[in-house]
Amino acid sequence: MKNCNNSNNSQQQQAQPLQPACTVPSTQQIPVADNAVVNNETPSTPIMKVPVVLVERSLQIVVESDIPLVPPATEIKRVTKNAFLNQVKLVPVTFVQIDDSNFFEVTRAKLFVSGFIRKNIEYSTNACQGVLQDRIVEVPFSGFAEITAGEFLSPPVIGLSDSKKAYFLNDTNGEVPRLDKNFFANSVTYNEQPYGELIGANFFELDFSPVTVAPEGQFGTLREKIVMDVIVKVLQVQQHRVAATRIIPTFGTGLDC
Repeated sequence: MKNCNNSNNSQQQQAQPLQPACTVPSTQQIPVADNAVVNNETPSTPIMKVPVVLVERSLQIVVESDIPLVPPATEIKRVTKNAFLNQVKLVPVTFVQIDDSNFFEVTRAKLFVSGFIRKNIEYSTNACQGVLQDRIVEVPFSGFAEITAGEFLSPPVIGLSDSKKAYFLNDTNGEVPRLDKNFFANSVTYNEQPYGELIGANFFELDFSPVTVAPEGQFGTLREKIVMDVIVKVLQVQQHRVAATRIIPTFGTGLDC
């Protein structure tokens, strides 16, 4: 009977709840009412000024470079790459006039791109218990591509400016012009500049020492041949009329109207 009491006391001690050792103040959150909002929907055709995708292309860039390694390397462990764009410029070449306005749709253009490939090279030396070396380089590239009418997802729009000049005859001699008197008329159109976005890049690369080295030998120059497919999107802010539904949320204001 004594043994049973000891067993019960042991179970009661084990059943005691665990007391937190490091507590902080807390506030219990109270649920609030959650009701749906009724929307007032009205069909409309608004004019929106939004970025419009002009063209989306995959451009192939081919570069070759020699990278010095200090200290010299014995084995390349890992190479990571990222593409950076410094310039994405669309230069119109041919146009088609829009009705009788001074605005034109671009039907052919040159797409200029430039930037650099940032490489992070990790390599080991000939030390038996050495540390990994890290070499960061930026390989520049540039090029252009031809964009034709069929490749535009939406044609760029550009407005041309106009300048006129009128001349006058001499007040006292109608046979000669007045060079000091002119009339000028100028019409200036300010356009939305097309701009680019970097979507992604695929790298295909061959790295090697330009000089053949023996196994476990060292080399101080890494020659790389890179083929990069960079995906670029070109946009322009334009005005478009779209079919849409205007949605206005309605809720009680407490006013009886």
